[in-house]
Amino acid sequence: MIAVESFLLDPLQEGTLQHRIRQMVAEGILSGRLLPGERMPSSRKLAAHLCVSRITVTLAYAELVADDYLQAEGRSGYFVSRTAPRPGKAQQRTSGAPSTVDWARMLGHRPPSGDLNRGKPRNWREFSYPFIYGQADPSLFDHANWRLCMMQSLGLKDFDRMSDDQFEQDDPGLLEYIARHSLPRRGILARPDEILVTLGAQNALWLAAQLLLNQRRSAVIEEPGYPGLRDILTQTRCRLVPVPVGPRGLLAKDLPAQLDVLFCTPSHHCPTGATMPLDARHALLKAAKDRDFLIVEDDYEFEIAQGRAPLPALKSLDRSGRVIHVGSFSKSLFPGLRLGFMVGPAPFITEARALRATVLRHPPGLLQRAAARFLSLGHYDVMLRRLSRSFAARREVMLAAIGAEGLTVASDVENGGSSLWMRTPDGVTATTLTKALQPQGVLIESGLPFFGAADAPDRFYRIAYSSIASERIPEGISRIARTIKTLQHSR
Repeated sequence: MIAVESFLLDPLQEGTLQHRIRQMVAEGILSGRLLPGERMPSSRKLAAHLCVSRITVTLAYAELVADDYLQAEGRSGYFVSRTAPRPGKAQQRTSGAPSTVDWARMLGHRPPSGDLNRGKPRNWREFSYPFIYGQADPSLFDHANWRLCMMQSLGLKDFDRMSDDQFEQDDPGLLEYIARHSLPRRGILARPDEILVTLGAQNALWLAAQLLLNQRRSAVIEEPGYPGLRDILTQTRCRLVPVPVGPRGLLAKDLPAQLDVLFCTPSHHCPTGATMPLDARHALLKAAKDRDFLIVEDDYEFEIAQGRAPLPALKSLDRSGRVIHVGSFSKSLFPGLRLGFMVGPAPFITEARALRATVLRHPPGLLQRAAARFLSLGHYDVMLRRLSRSFAARREVMLAAIGAEGLTVASDVENGGSSLWMRTPDGVTATTLTKALQPQGVLIESGLPFFGAADAPDRFYRIAYSSIASERIPEGISRIARTIKTLQHSR
C-alpha cells in the first residue's frame, strides 16, 4: 500500500479541494512515483491526513477511476490502474520545480562528475564474456557462512555493539583480526591506535589526501594509475605530478625533485599488474627519508599473489614512520562490502579518525561485526584459498588462449592478480575495440581512463578473469582476436 504520508496538497495550487486531490494523484502516476497495481490509501485515511471531508476524496477518486488513473476493486479499495497513462520523459520530475541557481558559479568545490563507472555497463552480468575487473563471482563466495555471521551479529549478544552509536570507535573484534592476522601477512606490526577501519580503500585514500595535501603541496601518482585516486587528488588542488611506471613498477630514480606525498601500488600496480621488487622498495624508502616525503601505499590485490610468496609491504620495511598503508577487504570478499583499513603512526590515525567522524562517524557496526566474525572464524582464509586457486586456473586458460590467438600482453604475466594489461596492434585503438566487442557480448576495459594526460596512448586495454568462468574464456578471447583482425582490415 502507498503510505498516506506520501500525499501532500500544494497550498499554492489553485482550484477546489476535489480538483487539487485529483491533480495530486494524477501527477504522482504520470511522474512514475505511483506505480501500476499499487494500492491507494482508503478515502477515510486520506481525508483524515489531508484534513478534508471524506466525500471530497471519494469524488476525486471517482474522477480518477473514470479517467483510468485508478481502478476500484470491490471491498479491496482503490488501486493505480494497470492501464493508467505511463510517464514520459517530459512528465518525469525529480523535484518540485526546476532550479534557477547558477550552480557553476555557486559551487566552491566541484568533485568529478563524469563517468565514475569508467564505461563499464551496470548490466555487465548480462554479457556472455565479461572480462571486467573488480566484480564478484557469486560461485566463489561463501554465502552460507556470511549469512550465518550476519544473523549472529543481529543477535542479542552483539546487539549493543551493532546498534549503538560508537562515535568514532571501530569494532574491537575487527581491529584485533586486522592487527593479529591481516597485517602480519604483509609483515606489518601495529597497535589498535595505529589502525583505522574505512569504507574501502577509496575512503582511506580520500582521508589521507585531505590530511596530507593542499594547494601548496605536490603529490606524485603513477602513470598509468588508479583513476579514482586521480579524482581524489584533483579535489585537493595540490600540484599533481604523474610518473611513468615500467615493468618494475614506480622507481625512485624517476621521482621529481620536489614532492610531498607519493601514492603508489607496489604489490600489484594498477592497472598493469607490475610488482615492485624488493630492491626498488628499499630505494623508494631511502629516497623518502633522504628527501623528507611521505608514501601512501595502496595494498592493491596483495592477497592474490599466485605461485609465489608475496613481498613484504613498504610499511613493513619502513623504519622512519613515513608510510601510510591502505588495505581493503572489498576485492577479496566482495566489492559491495566496502570495508577497508589504513595503518599509520598514531598521531596520523588520530587525525584521520577525527576527520572520518565529521563525515560518517564510523563504518556501519553491523558490517564491521559480521566481517569480524567471518574473518575470525576462518571462513575468509578458506574462501581466499579457493579464490586464489580459481584465479590461477583461469589465468592459465586465459594465457593459453591469448597465445593461441596471437594477442599481445603488455605487462608481466608472472605476478598473479586478477587481470592482464594488453596492447592492441598498430592502427587499432582500444576505444574502438571496446565498442566493437560489446554487441558480441564481450566486455573489456579501455586503458584510457587510467591515464591522466590528454595525449595518452589509446592502445591499451585490461581483461580480467575474476568475473568470468574458465570455460567461457577461450571463446571470449577468440572474439577479441577476430574483432581486432576485422578492424585492421577495415582501415
